[in-house]
Amino acid sequence: MIRYALACDHGHEFEGWFRASDDFDAQQAQGLLSCPVCGAVEVRKQIMAPAVAGTKRNTPDLPPQARAVMMEALSKVRRHVEDNFDDVGDAFATEARAIHEGRSEERGIYGQATPAEVKALVEDGVPVAPLPPDPPKKTEVN
Repeated sequence: MIRYALACDHGHEFEGWFRASDDFDAQQAQGLLSCPVCGAVEVRKQIMAPAVAGTKRNTPDLPPQARAVMMEALSKVRRHVEDNFDDVGDAFATEARAIHEGRSEERGIYGQATPAEVKALVEDGVPVAPLPPDPPKKTEVN
């Protein structure tokens, strides 16, 4: 399979998967490609880096200052959630679904859920996101 970054003539960006490189051209010539956002049939390939199997990622580690800023930002997000949202504990999946379906009061919540519960929520369109982890204690950092 080949993945192409695509864009319509209205500037909407999306991706498409094709069995072979010629399939894009064939489908475009037949008018089978369209933008999933606006339905435009003027679709073109975008420039993208190839994904080559077996290559190592050369992503450099963050500089210590950038890492510290990122960890502080994540810590603030966690504190904000803990200070302003309701902790529903292990009833998170049940309560999130009830809020989504209008059976419970609309509010921010957090708690625990199993991977299976999270997967089911996502598949059903219930908006969920992981809470950033607790930052390590200074005594635990090397």
